[in-house]
This record gives sequence, C-alpha cells and structure tokens, in this order.
Amino acid sequence: MMLDGVEDEEKYLTSGIAGLQQNAFYMHRALDSNNLRDALKYSAQMLSELRTSKLSPHKYYELYMRAFDQLRKLEMFFEEEARRGCSIIDLYELVQHAGNILPRLYLLCTVGSVYIKSKEAPAKDVLKDLVEMCRGIQHPVRGLFLRSYLSQVSRDKLPDIGSEYEGDADTVMDAVEFVLQNFTEMNKLWVRMQHQGPAREKEKREKERNELRDLVGKNLHVLSQIEGVDLDMYKDIVLPRVLEQVVNCKDELAQFYLMDCIIQVFPDEYHLQTLDVLLGACPQLQPSVDIKTVLSQLMERLSNYAASSAEVLPEFLQVEAFSKLSNSIGKVIEANADMPTIGVVTLYSSLLTFTLHVHPDRLDYADQVLGACVKKLTGKGKIEDNRATKQIVALLSAPLEKYNDIMTALKLSNYPRVLEYLDNATNKLMATVIIQSIMKNNTQISTSEKVEALFELIKGLMLDLDGTLNDEVDEDDFKEEQNSVARLIQMLYNDDPEEMFKIISTLRKHILAGGPKRMPFTVPPLIILSLKLVRQLQGQEENPFGDDSSTTPKKIFQLLNQTIEALSGVPAPELALRLYLQCAEAANDCDLEPVAYEFFTQAYILYEEEISDSKAQVTAIHLIIGTLQRMHVFGVENRDTLTHKATGYSAKLLKKPDQCKAVYACSHLFWVDDQDNIKDGERVLICLKRALRIANAAQQMSSAARGSSGSVLLFVEILNKYLYFFEKGNPQITVAAIQSLIELITTEMQSDSAAPDPSADAFLASTLRYIQFQKQKGGAVGEKYEPIKV
Repeated sequence: MMLDGVEDEEKYLTSGIAGLQQNAFYMHRALDSNNLRDALKYSAQMLSELRTSKLSPHKYYELYMRAFDQLRKLEMFFEEEARRGCSIIDLYELVQHAGNILPRLYLLCTVGSVYIKSKEAPAKDVLKDLVEMCRGIQHPVRGLFLRSYLSQVSRDKLPDIGSEYEGDADTVMDAVEFVLQNFTEMNKLWVRMQHQGPAREKEKREKERNELRDLVGKNLHVLSQIEGVDLDMYKDIVLPRVLEQVVNCKDELAQFYLMDCIIQVFPDEYHLQTLDVLLGACPQLQPSVDIKTVLSQLMERLSNYAASSAEVLPEFLQVEAFSKLSNSIGKVIEANADMPTIGVVTLYSSLLTFTLHVHPDRLDYADQVLGACVKKLTGKGKIEDNRATKQIVALLSAPLEKYNDIMTALKLSNYPRVLEYLDNATNKLMATVIIQSIMKNNTQISTSEKVEALFELIKGLMLDLDGTLNDEVDEDDFKEEQNSVARLIQMLYNDDPEEMFKIISTLRKHILAGGPKRMPFTVPPLIILSLKLVRQLQGQEENPFGDDSSTTPKKIFQLLNQTIEALSGVPAPELALRLYLQCAEAANDCDLEPVAYEFFTQAYILYEEEISDSKAQVTAIHLIIGTLQRMHVFGVENRDTLTHKATGYSAKLLKKPDQCKAVYACSHLFWVDDQDNIKDGERVLICLKRALRIANAAQQMSSAARGSSGSVLLFVEILNKYLYFFEKGNPQITVAAIQSLIELITTEMQSDSAAPDPSADAFLASTLRYIQFQKQKGGAVGEKYEPIKV
C-alpha cells in the first residue's frame, strides 16, 4: 500500500510538472508577443497546478520551485511593461480577476513586488494589503508556500531605515509589523498541519512538518536583518510578539524549533539584555520540549560572546546573567520533575562552561554550579546512562581545560562529590583525564593536603571500587592506567624536607591501600621519590636540634624498609630485591652502615627464600655483586660476611656457565680501585682460579653430553679478568699465569673435539690485539706487557 502511495504521488507530480510546463510554454509565447491578457491567463493556469492536495511537502516543493522560476520571468516582464508606461495600479487590479484564489494571490504578490519597486504607492500599504489577502489560503501546505513566496519577493523591499523604500517616521514599525504578521500566520498554518489527515499518519506528518520548518524560520531571519530593529524595539516589540506566538501555539516541534531560531538569528548582546524575557518563556513551553538543548545553546552562544572580547564582560555583570541562568535552570528542572539525568547534567555542564568564560575568577560560582548538580543527582545512585556519564565527564573536564591547573579544581569542594556518581569505568576515565592535565601542564603538587585531595579524585585508578574483580579489567589497559599513576607520582615535590616527607607518607598510605596488583607499578616511583629526598638530606647531622620529629635519612629509610617489605609480600621478590639494593646504595652515600647492612640482609633473604627461577637468580646475583662492589660504608667484618654470602650464591647457581660468570664477577669485590683497604690480590686470584675450574668442568660436561668440548668463550672472558687485574697492579696475577691461560685457550681451540665458535674466535683475537697494542705503547705499561708472548 505504501509503495502504491509513493507511485501515485510520483504520477501526480509528473502530471503537475507537465501541466505547469505546458502552460509556461504558452505564457512565454504570450510574453514574447507582448500579449498581456494571454500571459495572465496562462500564468494563472500554470499556477493552478499548485492547488493540488495530493503531494507531500517534499514533492510539492519541487513543483513550487518550478513555478517560482517562471514567476521570476513574469515579474521581469511586468517591470518591462511598467517601464513602457503600463499602469501598475491597473495591472494590480487586473490580476485580481484570476478565477482561482491561489493563482490570483501568487500573481498579486508578483505584481505587488513590481508595484513597490515603482514607488507609485507606499511600500507599507502594498505589503499590508498583500499579507492580509494571503489569509484567503488556509490550507497549511499551500498557505505556507504562498506566504514563503510573499516573504521571498518582499524581503528586499521592506521600508527599512536606509532602504530606498523608506517612508515616514514609523516606517520600520511597518516593516516589522508585516514580517511579524506573516510569521504569525505561517506558524499557525505550520502547527495546523499536524491535524490534517488520519491519526495513524501522525508520525509521517510530523516528519513532513519538520521538513517545512525553515519556511517559518526564515521570517525570524528577515526580522534580524532589518536595520531599524534596535535593542529597544527588539525588547519591547519583536521578542514579546515572537515569544507570545511560540508559547501560545502549544506545539512541541514548533516551540523547540522557534526557540532555537530566536537564539541563533538575533545578536548575542540582544539575548543578554533580554535574558529575563527569554528565560521567562522556558517554563511556559510544553513539558515534552527539549528545553535542555534550548538553554544549552543559549548558554553556549553567550559563552562564546563572553570569550570573544573582554570588553563585553561588564555587560554580563550588569545584567546578573549568572544568577538569572542559574535560577532559570533550577525552575526548569523543578517544573520537569521526571527530567532524565542527561538533561540535568547537560544543563549544569553548559552553565559551568558559561560561568568559566564569564566569571573565571569566581571559583565560588563554579563550585555553586557543581553543588547544584550534586543536589539534583542526590538519590539517583551511580549513573548508568552512557550519554549522561559523557556529560558529567564534560562537566568535570571544563575547569581543567579552562584553568589548565588541577590545583584550581582541587579548590572546588563539590568536584569530588560529582565524581561519586560516575560508574567505575568512567571514574577511571576521569582520573586519567586529571592525570593527563597535570602532565600536560607540568603541574607540581606541593603539599600533603593537595596530594590527599588529588588521590581522592583519582581513587578510581588507585582502588578496586565496589569490589571490581581483577579479571574484568583488560591487562594492557590496567598497565597503562597504573603507569600513568607512576608518572603522576614524579610530579609531587616540595623544597621543604618536612613537607616532602608528609607528601611521601600520604602517598604511601594510598599506594598500600591499592592492593597487591597495583603495588609493582606504584611502589617503585614512591621509593625513587623518597630516595630523592634522602639525597637532598645527605650529610645532614642526626637531629641537629634534638628534635625527634624532624625528617632525617634514617627516618625515611625506616619507611622505605616497611614499604618494600609490603611489596615483597605481593609477591614481587625480584622487584623488591632491586629496590632494597637501591636503598642500600643510598644508605651507603649517607654513611649509615647499619641501615645499608639491613637492606642487604633483606635482599639476601629474598634471594634465598623467594627467588627460585634460575634466570632471575642470575640477574639478582649480578645486581648484588654490582651494588656491593660500590659500597664503601661497611667495616671489615660486615663486608666479609656479605662478600662471602655473594660468592657462595655464585657458586651454587644451576648452570655451570652462569656459575663461572658470577664467580669471576665476585673477584671485583676484593679489589676496588678507589678503596685502598679493599685490595686483596690473593682472594681475587682464588676467585679467578675457581672460575677456571668451573669453566673446565663446564667443558667436560659438554664433552660428555654432546661429544664436543664446547666453546672456549668462558676461558677468554676469564683471561680478560686476568688482564684487568694485571693492569691494575695485582701482584698475584703474574705473567706466567696469563701466559699459561693463553696457551690453554689456544690448545683447546686447536683440539679436534672443540666446537667451532666464531664469537669466541673474534673475542680472543681482539684480546690478543689488545695485548699487542699495550706492548707497543712503551713506557711502564709496555714493559709490563713485554714478557707476554702472543
């Protein structure tokens, strides 16, 4: 059935166009032969095609536009006739003899346009006559298009100030009256369209009405273009008359569209000066009108107006725009008790944007808006509507974007209260937005109170809100979130050690509350931050004023010990061990031997009890050796104990090559260049000999398991250690020992059972070149290397 209707409509349109074109042809022929009577006859017949009721507005528009093109040509003919001396008054009367009212009125408007141009009568009289006579068409679609035609042909002939058609003192009022009257009648026709036809087609009619809305709206645009409409006239006549029509029509579609038109077409300064009147109309609109969008667009325009120039800001203060808008929003929400959450939040988001543009220095206004929003959201629980949560994110992001400073947002007491209404996912998103703002603007958070307030805002990233299960979170997203928190921690700083210690303590509280999954990401930056403070306090005397509450390195180390202990229970033993060693190194620089020893002890306990993976053990033992080698704070006994343990761990690694490398690395623990008391050549030699034995055992195992003796790479590495200590002046490393090792390597490489290893060959060749180079240097170094034969 629907398809048949569409086909019928196409058929009627095709027929209408054919009839129109045929009569237009005869009209043109009459025009060419200057036959006025025939021209009027055929033009009336042509326009009769517009009397149809069988076309939808969309199809009717096609037909109307073809007729409109022909009428422009007819108008040009009338102008030509007037120039030849034909009486326009006679012509004006002549066209009224057309048999049907619709063609008659189209022709009347066309001649009326020429009549005004001829200035044989005042424009206001002709316009008044035309707008009154158009009342003869009361069919909604036909009437709308007729009045649209009248508006089109008269818009450049209005008796406006500065216009060639300007008349006496009240001329502008006549122009305004004409446009307002035409607008009023068009709106009535437009609203009446909804009652045409059966109820089941109401939705279709509303769609058609929506297509025709611009015909009505153009009148308001014409009004806004009239030069003589100043603020006083707009305030006293134009706006009240337009709003009266808007309110009285009681039609949802018309009210929403026309309010939007008013906001868009008239100047911003007019809106500002008539805010009372405009806002007063809002509660009178139908409850179903999307008032949030209307008010939001009004506030957006006013915000942009305020942002355009600082000079206009006093106008906003003068009219008390903020309080008027705030009160109006409150009344609208109260009047619409069932307004959805998105409506409430959108209104307050727009109001906040307006406030930030107009009153950037009034944080109390911004906080007042957030407070009002919280009040309206009370009792609604977590907001689940995605569109509403987006609006809340926009609401909360506005202060960050305006001030580029989270510190300002932290002063808004209602800011965290709005956050409570977000679901967990959006809470995380908002927390990420806050962190990005801090990073982008390089904002330093410098007091423990601000840190507390900030971490309250980003608790969505710091805590499992409402018992969110870990498996619900995407692993990559979680890592990215926690890495952003880690970056944020680096932005916390204060020059005053006491305040910085308070910041660290506050931060530690929040990090430990985050649970085991987050701690591997958030504890390391906390440790690094604390160690920065230790370095700052380095060399400070212990409690110089006898004040137990003052911040000292020892006090910080106690806090660090407890924090890393919590991390090791996560478990994250490898990470905890690294952090213990970093703290030990910092304690070493502060000459705190007992503290450094305690950190090493904790690292060793972790190594023994928690680290079982062989690769992790290798990494850990090399970290331990490297850190211990740099320590200068230990006395002989403590150093011996730790060194003995390290060498013991090295010898117990699973794989022989790993054992060998760790044991020869331990040789550096007995010979430290810048410490004369740690130069034990004998124990260096013992380590290197043990490494050789392990390397030899590794070769034998390889030979037994694979049938080849394996690579000599380990021997070459040990040779390099021999050369290092030989060069450093270790008396236990002799030329004979080096020579025998070179010969051993050469013999092994030439052995039939040796597996080819290009990297070992290249390493040995490079080592031998180095010996040769040292020989050629001459001087003491050359003499030392001279006995070695390569």
